[in-house]
Amino acid sequence: MAQELNNRKVAILATDGFEQVELTEPKQALEKAGAQVHVVAPEGDTIQGWNHYDKGDTVPVDCTLDQVNASDYDALVLPGGVINPDQLRMNDQAIQFIKAFFADSKPVAAICHGPWTLVEADVVKGRTVTSWPSLKTDLSNAGATWVDQEVVVDQGLVTSRNPKDLPAFNRKMVEEFCE
Repeated sequence: MAQELNNRKVAILATDGFEQVELTEPKQALEKAGAQVHVVAPEGDTIQGWNHYDKGDTVPVDCTLDQVNASDYDALVLPGGVINPDQLRMNDQAIQFIKAFFADSKPVAAICHGPWTLVEADVVKGRTVTSWPSLKTDLSNAGATWVDQEVVVDQGLVTSRNPKDLPAFNRKMVEEFCE
């Protein structure tokens, strides 16, 4: 793959309880495309991944939220897992970090339960999105049009439903982050 994302910095915002493949596979796709990728978390040296209902691997944290600004990055990835976005949406610093990407019209990619944080950040109104099906009502109530599709792109926002969608999600994410 050509190095389309050379000189681009991407933040992956996550905390304990992220769905492991929804962080590791997008990270690999971005690095393969030439991006510099940082795992950003509210705190800690590592965060705990999950494989559905079982604990997975820990992932090193490159930077904590108090060490970074959205202006340091060209794009943002929000992995799912139920616990991860539920914790992040209760963290004001995480929500402000997410909002800043939208305020600066930077691309964002969110998969599975990741869009939960977008509801809290109040950035989905008028957008077409997808997610894990249980978020449909939350996203609709926040003003989004929810669709059941493998991947959706709307004004720089890339969303997908679940780990099975990762190949399409990663392709569209890289494509969108190149623009």
